[in-house]
Amino acid sequence: MKKVAIIGGGITGLCSAYYLIKEGYNVTIIDKGDITGGASFINAGYVTPSHFIPIAEPGMITQGIKWMFNSSSPFYIKPRWDMEFFKWAWYFKKSSTRKNVEKAIPVLVELNLKSRDLYTEMLETLDFDFHMEKKGLLMVYKTAKNQDHELKLAERGKELGLEVSVLDKEAIKVIEPGLKEDIIGGVHYLCDTHSTPYIFMKNLKKWLADNGANFILEKNVTGFKTEGNRVEAIVTEAESIEADEFLIATGSWTSEMTKQLGLHIPIQPGKGYSMDVLRKTNIKLPAILTEAKVAVTPMQNFTRFAGTMEFSGNNSNIQANRVETIANAASHFYKDLTITEEEKKLATSGLRPVSPDGLPFIGKSSKYSNLSVAAGHAMMGWSLGPVTGKLISEIVGNRKTSVSIDPFKLERF
Repeated sequence: MKKVAIIGGGITGLCSAYYLIKEGYNVTIIDKGDITGGASFINAGYVTPSHFIPIAEPGMITQGIKWMFNSSSPFYIKPRWDMEFFKWAWYFKKSSTRKNVEKAIPVLVELNLKSRDLYTEMLETLDFDFHMEKKGLLMVYKTAKNQDHELKLAERGKELGLEVSVLDKEAIKVIEPGLKEDIIGGVHYLCDTHSTPYIFMKNLKKWLADNGANFILEKNVTGFKTEGNRVEAIVTEAESIEADEFLIATGSWTSEMTKQLGLHIPIQPGKGYSMDVLRKTNIKLPAILTEAKVAVTPMQNFTRFAGTMEFSGNNSNIQANRVETIANAASHFYKDLTITEEEKKLATSGLRPVSPDGLPFIGKSSKYSNLSVAAGHAMMGWSLGPVTGKLISEIVGNRKTSVSIDPFKLERF
């Protein structure tokens, strides 16, 4: 039985382990934590074919510079001297062209639709239970400017074959009566689904353990043993782990990890914040409050409010003013809803691994014949977990992949 060692216990690592075990591989998962927190646990839980525009779109860097000195802005770049970030920002700016966006759109739609179907397939296998609902995703707006922007995206979504419904002020109040009176309309992407991340992660981890996966947790990877064009072992502070195949799925830490092997994979951590309201809110549908860029998800027995994209390095620091911005959005968009001081104090953060062009890195290294990498999914990590895991199992097995992986080449920068 071939052995596969996976570094990283987030959604990408665990989904890769799931499909590899299904195909008969012996899997070991190494993680520096205990797999109970981080972006895979605190995200908005969206599976989003509607998110077909990559983060690297024209004007984003310019907007980020304008917002640089406003630490409560939705897209915030902390002023700092960081050569790796400067290089990444240069790649990002070069990628932020209309031509690149147009090339990425069909790729992201195909990936998200395939991943949504795999989530459904996972649920139907009864391997493990998790919460998933297909209620769609509302894009809610208060201003004519945002309305124009969202209506253009809705038309493009329809052209791409997505289930999209445009709602006026009266229609949106029918399906989400808790919205305030100054909401002028919204777009309902019925193609989207949502889930409760911690339930999925907890139950998938248990399924993996029950089916033979070996977990080495709370251990830092300190290096690798290589010979020629092959990786022989992962070295931790406690032991060496040998395997036939290796996968690096370390999210925002991927650049640091791959640098040890002489690989250049530019990824920057984009911090997101979330807070959970455990009391009844009467919010029926997942929504993005477009002016505030805040995501709202009615999960299993609670409602999650999440948002912001903060480039401030690999840290879990929480800025109170950014939490306040998310909390204010909730009360500005929904009637009779105020997030309490106690709920704000429980806010958490997670680091999204952001590639310069908004597309993930998925594939096998050209330098090492038995090393694969899967990272850089930005704000779609949760959405693309299953399809990435499936692709990794196909890559490791030297089989034809479910979708073309040419756009995700590791050496494209």
